[in-house]
Amino acid sequence: MLPARSTRTVSPAARPRRDFSQLRRLAQFARPYVPLLALGIVCTLFSSGLNLVFPGLFGRLIDASFLRVGNTDTGPLDRIVLLLLGIFALSAAFGAAQSYLLSRMGASVVADLRRALFSHLLTLSPRFFAAHKTGDLTSRLTADVGTVQGVVSTALAQLFSQAVTLVGGVVLLFVTSARLSVVTLAVIPLVIGTAITIGRRIRRVSRQVQDAIAAANANAEEAISGVRVVQSFTAEDQERERYGAGILVSFRAALQRAQLQALMAGVMSFLTFGALAVVLWYGGRQVLSGAITPGHLVSFLFYALQVGITVASLTGIFNQFQEALGASGRIFELLDTRSDLPEASRPAALQQPEGRVAFRDVSFDYGDRGDAPILSGLDFEVPAGQVVALVGPSGAGKSTLVGLIPRFYDVTQGQLLIDGTDVRELALHDLRAHVGLVPQETLLFSGTIHENILYGRPGASDAEVQQAARAANAHDFIVGFPDGYQTVVGERGVKLSGGQRQRVAIARALLKNPRILILDEATSALDSESEALVQDALERLMVGRTTFVIAHRLSTIRTAGRILVLEAGRIIQDGTHETLMASGGLYRELYEMQFRRQAEGAAELDRPAASLTGV
Repeated sequence: MLPARSTRTVSPAARPRRDFSQLRRLAQFARPYVPLLALGIVCTLFSSGLNLVFPGLFGRLIDASFLRVGNTDTGPLDRIVLLLLGIFALSAAFGAAQSYLLSRMGASVVADLRRALFSHLLTLSPRFFAAHKTGDLTSRLTADVGTVQGVVSTALAQLFSQAVTLVGGVVLLFVTSARLSVVTLAVIPLVIGTAITIGRRIRRVSRQVQDAIAAANANAEEAISGVRVVQSFTAEDQERERYGAGILVSFRAALQRAQLQALMAGVMSFLTFGALAVVLWYGGRQVLSGAITPGHLVSFLFYALQVGITVASLTGIFNQFQEALGASGRIFELLDTRSDLPEASRPAALQQPEGRVAFRDVSFDYGDRGDAPILSGLDFEVPAGQVVALVGPSGAGKSTLVGLIPRFYDVTQGQLLIDGTDVRELALHDLRAHVGLVPQETLLFSGTIHENILYGRPGASDAEVQQAARAANAHDFIVGFPDGYQTVVGERGVKLSGGQRQRVAIARALLKNPRILILDEATSALDSESEALVQDALERLMVGRTTFVIAHRLSTIRTAGRILVLEAGRIIQDGTHETLMASGGLYRELYEMQFRRQAEGAAELDRPAASLTGV
């Protein structure tokens, strides 16, 4: 008996280790850009160091102005002003260089992170994508990585700059006046404690904001991609409510985060300016007693202001890092997700396959849809080049069976062999390179027709693309467009009709030239004219290939060399159309039932015409 699952809480001691681990992983992406980082840090040192000089010069300027009353020699005053202008110019130049270098490094790191995340997503199995909404995944690619980018590009530059200013400012505070420094720095532990306490809550709420936005984006993506269904069911209000509810959750979380940030900003402002007021009061008493000059007090106030602003900025940076840690946690969750289709350490070669496919006592279940297996005890072999039709009622397991061939899923029991080799021993790329798929719902990408056909074999020439289009009965309608092969098809190919999309998909499969072909109800959603054109193209596509055909119209598979009849995940009949019709059973029942429906449908169409004729 398995132990009950417990809710695991992260102890305070474990959280810093996890935070450090995330920062260390982010740092690994920055490793190729260490020269940029080093040069940026050097510029930061010069820029921040020069900024620490001018408060002292301001103090000297004050003393030169007010302690030399009646002295007409302005030379010292002029020299100090010129020196200040030079320092400001150098500081600005180094600051601009530092900002560019660190921003460039941050943008490079984030670009690499996005590429790594997207590349990793492409390695995950269909089972993973069935369990995750597309909107949530795109949110992690965009919003979460964007949050990390803000920290790596901007906050990192500020962190180095403010750190130099803080250390240098504290040192110069003590050099200027040790007594005033003790009074000023007494507030820093309060500032740090506030930042840590509230910052942790900000990070937790930031994660909630990111999760809520991702969920809302997922709902929006579903509604937008299925807008025709939404509008056909007049479900606009329902989708507005669903999206609005998700936005409301994110809004409340964002409001809580804003309250925490406002609380932190208010506390920091009070502590900072309250400390300055106390310093000014105490420093004024020091000036009156003659312990320091007015210029020294002004210099000290500038240094204290720099330190106060730096501490406040560091708390803001700390908040940004907390948000970035929440976002990077969601990113690394994806990067740590492993495919349930493990690759063989030493995959077998599959360079020129014959296309023999064998199922050896194969069973399969999804694992999350109940205990009943989808496929049970499948045991059959398909010789190279044979056309096999899969027939059966809805839910019999036909699409699941063909989905095992390109290894979208792994068999639960038994073996699936290609040319005598278990598909689990082959490299996924090699296996799928020799398997072509033309599904019922054709997906075209939002480029041109030429680009979509070329997807089958990116290195093909224009002549080969056109040859594939001709074989797919697509060339004539393509050249009929004003832009020909450069016609943009729109998202998911919405600018083309269903028959046109299918023929482009067939051309794509022809260009790929696979040894094993899967046709999953490729003509089910087409009208008669389009179906005839597509069927003709499919017959050309099937020549010389091992082909698995799923067809809802049994009349289209009568010429198949072999028909497998499935029911409840098992093969209950195997033969040609003639032998199966002669032996009776499920195939004959399905065929005759479909024939009767077609006859009844034709009669229904004739009745209004006959009625009109009678009138």
